[in-house]
Amino acid sequence: CSPARRWGSLAVMMGSLLVVAMDMTIMTIAIPAISRELNPSTEQLLWIVDSYSLVVAGLLVVMSALSDRFGRKRVLMLGYLTFSLASAGIVLADSAGDVIAIRLLLGVGGSMIMPTTLSMIRVLFTDPQERATAIGAWSAVAALGIGVGPILGGVLLHFFSWHSAFLVNLPLMLLAVVLAGLVLPESTVAVTKPLDWFAALLSMVGVAEVLFAIKRFGELKSLASWDAWATLVTGIALLTWFTLRCLHREEPLLDLRLFTSRSFSAGILTALVTMFSTAAAFLLLTQWLLVVDKQTPTAVGFMLLPVTIISGVAALLIAPLAGRAGTRRTLVGGLLLATAGMLVLALYPGRVTLGLVMISLGMIGVGMGTLALGSLLIMAQTSEDTAGNAAALEEISYELGNVLGVATLGAISGAYFSHGVLAAAADLDVSVDQGTLKHASESVAAAVQVAGEHGLTGFVHEIEQLFTDSVRLAFLAGGAAMLVLSALIAWLTPKNVDITKTTH
Repeated sequence: CSPARRWGSLAVMMGSLLVVAMDMTIMTIAIPAISRELNPSTEQLLWIVDSYSLVVAGLLVVMSALSDRFGRKRVLMLGYLTFSLASAGIVLADSAGDVIAIRLLLGVGGSMIMPTTLSMIRVLFTDPQERATAIGAWSAVAALGIGVGPILGGVLLHFFSWHSAFLVNLPLMLLAVVLAGLVLPESTVAVTKPLDWFAALLSMVGVAEVLFAIKRFGELKSLASWDAWATLVTGIALLTWFTLRCLHREEPLLDLRLFTSRSFSAGILTALVTMFSTAAAFLLLTQWLLVVDKQTPTAVGFMLLPVTIISGVAALLIAPLAGRAGTRRTLVGGLLLATAGMLVLALYPGRVTLGLVMISLGMIGVGMGTLALGSLLIMAQTSEDTAGNAAALEEISYELGNVLGVATLGAISGAYFSHGVLAAAADLDVSVDQGTLKHASESVAAAVQVAGEHGLTGFVHEIEQLFTDSVRLAFLAGGAAMLVLSALIAWLTPKNVDITKTTH
């Protein structure tokens, strides 16, 4: 298609991607207001937070297969409509169950949008250099959306009810439907076999169960949960069955032979590793800024915005840099910068300050630019026919990296903090019942609240220091893991791989 149509199509897809990316983080601001009005149980609150990502991850493979067969444009527009319908449905929600249902439907829409936009870029931009620019812009918009979400949420909730966090999606997605119908070309893959619905079921349930189990371990801050272990083992068994089924079919639901390319595998692992560090860093340091540094949610949003802007700029510049310095060198350099961002906070000998936190986040933000390079590595190894498969695998690696980072590093921080609070409470002069102490040990916000209610001003400072130390320990563990994984990516990435050339 013409250059104007290609770049116009990219603009439409980036607009919708901005909405989906904002929706990932805007909920962090809306959750307290939802809790106050609807009074959900702890289990319901977890489902409000987790249901979206579980549905997206579970449906990625089948949605990419459907878009290949029935048209990427059709599936993308259906995703826009589904997202719009779910967002509009919030006006009827008057219970936690209603909000969970809407989050599930948003997940269905998101699973159609996320992989399809990336596969469409592969199809539209056949020139590798143009594709590098397009994927850099795609990654930059995703980073911007993640940063804008909390700020927009804070502003909306200041003037309106929590429903506005959902309704803001509606006009933008409806506009995307209209523009997509006018601008986007249709794209399909020639297939002779019917869709393997049994494999689709295996992938949906298997991916969702693995992610749910990892989330559960993280929430419990312990591996001592038979239910979570049973879910994890079942999920792994289903995915093993799915893998064997795909490898022995002529037209598999997911072409896992893509992993025979070392460059492709390096790109997938890059997506996982980058999200592993970013998700955990943003979660833990956001809590630090809110509770220890006493910032407001809106102020935290504005503090994090420059980090996401830095990440977006890095995503735009990383392809030209890779062209000059070499892909492997640039990729590993970006990952090592993110690793250094974690280790500088963990190992700095002085007191943790706001300046140190922002330096750490800035280094991690620049490292996030490697996501664009990972996407370029992945798409350079795929044909137009396998672009949907590759995009689905990349999105799954995003979700897995996100869940692993939050669960493992969050659990390390949580376990250290919980043990420290209980040990410190034993030396208090004031008697606090065991139930209250257990509640205080579950989070830094709860501990500060309990200390304030009992007039324990000195204990508040001790709690804040315990949480700071717990974050530093988690960052030390995360930095060590990043070093090992960066070395693996360096080994996987061929020395002379060129992202400006397509191998298929």
